[in-house]
Amino acid sequence: MRLGIVVFAILGLGLIAYLVLHVGIDAVLSAIAGVGIGGFLVLCAYGLLMFALLGAGWFVLDIDARFSTLKVFVWGRAVRDSAGEVLPFSQLGGFVIGARAVILRDVPAPVAFASTVVDVTTELMGQIVFVVAAIAIMLLRLPGGSSATALVRGGMIGVMLAIIGAAGFVFVQRRGFAVVERIMARIFPGAAVHAAAVTRAMKAIHAEPRRILLSFALHILGWLAAAGFGWLAVRLIGRQIDFASIIAIEGMLCAIRSAAIFVPSAYGVQEASYAMLMPLFGLGPDVGLAVSLLRRGRDIALGIPILLAWQALEGSRALAPAGAPSAPERRV
Repeated sequence: MRLGIVVFAILGLGLIAYLVLHVGIDAVLSAIAGVGIGGFLVLCAYGLLMFALLGAGWFVLDIDARFSTLKVFVWGRAVRDSAGEVLPFSQLGGFVIGARAVILRDVPAPVAFASTVVDVTTELMGQIVFVVAAIAIMLLRLPGGSSATALVRGGMIGVMLAIIGAAGFVFVQRRGFAVVERIMARIFPGAAVHAAAVTRAMKAIHAEPRRILLSFALHILGWLAAAGFGWLAVRLIGRQIDFASIIAIEGMLCAIRSAAIFVPSAYGVQEASYAMLMPLFGLGPDVGLAVSLLRRGRDIALGIPILLAWQALEGSRALAPAGAPSAPERRV
């Protein structure tokens, strides 16, 4: 499996190189250069704000958390996303590393693992709404005989499968807690010894549906914020696009990336999708490739320092004396 991931990564990087050369390296680099250092820093700052929003969607699922611990979940979300984008060879690694990051900041392990599972579920539900909105915009704005028809049909099939998967995942969380324990032990090996406590923590979260609805709402805002990044990048390049169009582009990109989950960090898939979707809404493929590469640049610029800080925290905890004091444990 690891060999397959490496092969897909190499093929994806090769596809990126091919697309840049095919579209025109001068056009792509010119679009990126138009953003400038100041514009790129703005995009990075926007990325930090997205960490805060998505971290809040996770934070509200900790029923015993105080507002002062919001920064812990924002940090955990930053580590999760950074690992998922910068360390692409670890399948599901971002979720595990994100949970580990909040555990290091004294969130009980069962709460960290259970809230991660529910947070991923509410984010998936928000993603479904986002993709449905993208499909609706494409149906309204693009002619029926256009090349977008196949994309819309594929998106509809993906949405139906995602709805079935999300419904099944929610059912398992609410009714099949024995199954949850086995899944947790498989996905999060570190959670195996906490299986019963994870079950109790998940039951406690599902006993407060308002928190789940709030997390769901925050994740919908998070997906809209992801579209906002694309809109901002296009504007910084010096082009114009309305927000509904960028929702359609980012929503379809989201569906395509989900279908290509076996490709590390969607190398090549993301670039090809942007290059294909942007022209449907009046922009050239060079703009799409520039937006994609700016997005990857932001992920690297933010992700590497975040992961280095996380590693430093892991190292300091590992080197701490065995009797070093820690925060009092919470009951779960």
